[in-house]
Amino acid sequence: MTVRLYDTATRSVVDLPPAPAQVGMYVCGPTVYQRAHIGNAVPFVIFAWLRNWLRERGYDVTYVHNITDINDKIYEVAPGASAERARAATGWYLEDTASFRLEMPDEQPLATETIPEIVALIEELVASCHAYASGGDVYFRVSSFETYGALSGQRPDQVEEQEPSALKEDPRDFALWKATKEGEDTFWESPWGLGRPGWHIECSAMAEKTLGPEFLIHGGGLDLVFPHHENERAQSLAVGRPFAKIWMHNGLLRFVGEKMSKSVGNVATIQEVIAEWGREAALLFLMTGHWHKPLEFSHEAMTAASVQVESLRNALRGETRSKGDWNAFATVLDDDFNTPAALAILHRWAREGALVELQRGLAIFGLGELGDIVEAPAEVAALAQARVEARAARDFAEADRLRDEITRTGWEVRDVPDGFELVPGS
Repeated sequence: MTVRLYDTATRSVVDLPPAPAQVGMYVCGPTVYQRAHIGNAVPFVIFAWLRNWLRERGYDVTYVHNITDINDKIYEVAPGASAERARAATGWYLEDTASFRLEMPDEQPLATETIPEIVALIEELVASCHAYASGGDVYFRVSSFETYGALSGQRPDQVEEQEPSALKEDPRDFALWKATKEGEDTFWESPWGLGRPGWHIECSAMAEKTLGPEFLIHGGGLDLVFPHHENERAQSLAVGRPFAKIWMHNGLLRFVGEKMSKSVGNVATIQEVIAEWGREAALLFLMTGHWHKPLEFSHEAMTAASVQVESLRNALRGETRSKGDWNAFATVLDDDFNTPAALAILHRWAREGALVELQRGLAIFGLGELGDIVEAPAEVAALAQARVEARAARDFAEADRLRDEITRTGWEVRDVPDGFELVPGS
């Protein structure tokens, strides 16, 4: 079956070219100024999975996931120390995403490492009259690009001002280069004076540097359709780059429940979610929603995901009793990467004992190790044995204390007919 994916630009599901075509996939990553919350992980995870599936189907995939380390937010959060904050937050993000234990993107370019390409692209836009310098800034001339608004569905005459400035010719125009302001500690030389790039031009340059002037898929969160991706598209097409053929925008997490609210600043970070529920439950939770639909994140949802993880883990420790229909699994993923339908098939294989296909399918989503038996350290095994002896002596308070101590080491003790079983905590 042909692989099909929903394209924001055409508002339709479109066919990919047949394998083994090359698939360049550029996905907008985070602006690094604080610890990333679990919502920031969605595009990283979704497109890592998609990369795995496309490779499974025979495609030659290059997955690029950038990091925005030049941005107004960084200057605002760390005045006088923006470079140091960006470096630290980049490290946090790489550490947090690595904890999912998915294969990392093939390239993770930084805006700070792409300044020559950014300046060259701006110069080209100015030379072609699609951009103009004004007071040390450089702005893209929206009126020069006829199809501006096509990606987001806005009419050019209805576009609202994005960044107010008296230096603009037109309120709709957006910054490609920003002159250094008082108190800003990080800046670069350019034909227009000292300054730094605007957010949108960074991604146009990073995408071209890593994937060339034309590539198949541009991805990111739904909140980036406008203005970020609309502006990227305009900049690149205006100077003759074909740019992205398909635009994919993942749905956003909705933080629900008393303990989860952006408005009061207590949304869970990636680090906190994995520490509390484990990477397996975090990954499985993200499978429960279709990639371009919203998904509600809550303690209840994560608890339910943890239960599902245990069900699959227990199934993998059983015996193979049947063979699963891999074509059924492939069909739902080929059809707009339907992970909830794929998860339902994985659970069916678990019930039926189709363990070969179950493990193969879970591996696409970074969960192929669920059934692995990992030997606990000797000191953890000793605690579990002491717990058995405490229970035999009917010292249940001590048994409970030992169980809690085992849990704190990252392991879980389970009672079985022959004594105990130790499994990595989820």
